[in-house]
Amino acid sequence: MSVIVTDKGFHKENWDKGFIPWDQATETNWHRAAGYALDLPNTASADQVLPFFPFVEMIRIAFPSSADGRGFSIARHLRQLGFEGRLRAFGHVLADQYTMARRSGFDEVEIDDALATRQPEDQWLFRSDWKAHDYQARLRAGL
Repeated sequence: MSVIVTDKGFHKENWDKGFIPWDQATETNWHRAAGYALDLPNTASADQVLPFFPFVEMIRIAFPSSADGRGFSIARHLRQLGFEGRLRAFGHVLADQYTMARRSGFDEVEIDDALATRQPEDQWLFRSDWKAHDYQARLRAGL
């Protein structure tokens, strides 16, 4: 089972349209799969996903290790390219990384039950005010 983490805490999965693995996403089959979610490895390039923007409602980016931050960079680049759909971090994302996930463009994080037990909801909620103490925003504002 999976737990979906948002700024409001833990939730059950509410996506029921399925996921298409990145290695099966081609322009010939994508039109039939409009409205689905795309499972993206953290080795893919955001530029490669651009042609699929009109057809995909959600992109789920894999985090095979909490020590590998490539998924954050991909999410940020997808947002810079104009992706407005749902972005989900999936896998080994820790509560301490929730703020970074939100600031890089993710809407939510999907974790397994074991991680949710080790890092309960209160640890994630503690980091849910991800807009607070944003030094980058203060620097851009000239403070």
